[in-house]
Amino acid sequence: MEQKTRQCPPRASAMIEALRGLGYSTATALADIIDNSIAASSKNIDVQFTWNDKESSISILDDGYGMDEAELERAMRLGDRSPLEVRTGNDLGRFGLGLKTASFSQCRSLTVASRKDSKASCLRWDLDVLAQSKDDGWHLLEGVAKGSEFQLVSFSRVKTGTLVVLERLDRVVTEGFTDQHFLDLVDTVERHLSMVFHRYLEGKTPKIVIAINGRAIHPWDPFLSGHPATWSSQVVRFPAGGGIVEVQCHVLPHRDKLVPGEHDIAGGPDGWTAQQGFYVYRNERLLLAGSWLGLGQGRSWTKEEAHRLARIRLDFCNTADSEWKIDIRKSTARPPVLIRSRLTRLAEDTRERARRVFAHRGQTVRFGDSQPVTQAWRSEHFSGGMRYRIEETHPAVRAVLDEAGALAPQIKAMLRVIEETIPVQRIWLDTTEAKETPSTGFEGSIPAEVKSVLDVMFRSMVNKKGLSPSVARGRLLHTEPFHNYPDLVAALSDDQATDGELIS
Repeated sequence: MEQKTRQCPPRASAMIEALRGLGYSTATALADIIDNSIAASSKNIDVQFTWNDKESSISILDDGYGMDEAELERAMRLGDRSPLEVRTGNDLGRFGLGLKTASFSQCRSLTVASRKDSKASCLRWDLDVLAQSKDDGWHLLEGVAKGSEFQLVSFSRVKTGTLVVLERLDRVVTEGFTDQHFLDLVDTVERHLSMVFHRYLEGKTPKIVIAINGRAIHPWDPFLSGHPATWSSQVVRFPAGGGIVEVQCHVLPHRDKLVPGEHDIAGGPDGWTAQQGFYVYRNERLLLAGSWLGLGQGRSWTKEEAHRLARIRLDFCNTADSEWKIDIRKSTARPPVLIRSRLTRLAEDTRERARRVFAHRGQTVRFGDSQPVTQAWRSEHFSGGMRYRIEETHPAVRAVLDEAGALAPQIKAMLRVIEETIPVQRIWLDTTEAKETPSTGFEGSIPAEVKSVLDVMFRSMVNKKGLSPSVARGRLLHTEPFHNYPDLVAALSDDQATDGELIS
């Protein structure tokens, strides 16, 4: 028996207004549009932000292979290609909706002009025209909007390529939005694009050049790959549903190993703690920037200060989109069940390595000669949890206790009070809210301050303990925090041991 059917097309205006709520930010929307430029083999992509209050606009011009009139019409149609179709290896799309949904999320007028084989075409969606249409049809307009002809000036200079123009930015230029907000938005977009496309932008001869308002953006490498203090694992490759997965684990340097500007940049757009985790790439395009992908033992891992230095690169190809459950915005990915346990093991090792680097402020607990560094504090586990004790074998502490005489009980009582009143909660709050670890180890101090303390300890070790100057220097070199200042320790001369009086 033949099944009866009815034609039930969606109302154009209602459908598009609903699609506007997919959740794009301006930065993610522009990244989605740029994906099309990359798929079209573009070498140069120019993003132009033009401020004119309610008439502000954003345009994206590329020099890719362009589209003829028929191809442009298909590109402007919603859902022209099925997500099930096989894509070329460099195709960054999947659903056939990215250009439209990304644009509509920001504006009410989308114009696309393209030139191929010296022939130019221009089509436009206007959401107000669709809203006013009495037949609820999909009325695709030809040509640029009246008064917007100036938008095509830059397009006239390219032999082949495509221009995308977003006008009437009702989701961007809202009530109270000023030119300063617009400038801040440009900065946000630049940071996002430099991260998402960093592998296309890197190298002496980058695959593409992306410019914003005429200025080329620089790539942001999440892994500080060229830094000598970055730890990187071997690249691991293994099969998963849909293709090969490639993983490389990284532990970034502690801030003590970075200069101030370097540390700020390496923190990324959202800061050190937020940027930890997996960096998931599809065809070298970054989809997720810092996520533990719901992995963990017992419960999903959360982003914690102790693991802020852990970043893991994960690559898969576009043949695995369904297995990774890629969404329209290309902003989520979930690893296939088949490989979750393997990814968990790799991440556990990286997290533990990152925790050790974070805890020891980038320093190893032993020197190259395998001698341990004498630390000023030790941690103790007990039935009630964790507590911290001053290490009485530390030379600075031991020297005072040995000379204390009758004051020894009072000094020990003082040390116990210090131990029991460590402002752990305050330190935790400051670290969490400021996103930085508190300064210790003479960080920020001038060398003269460090040297003055070193001199006192050096003279005490030689004059009071009877150590030779060379042995005293060796002890200091393996004592926290002076192991961070080997040059100052080496500069301690034999004459200094008998120069001056000890500070009492």
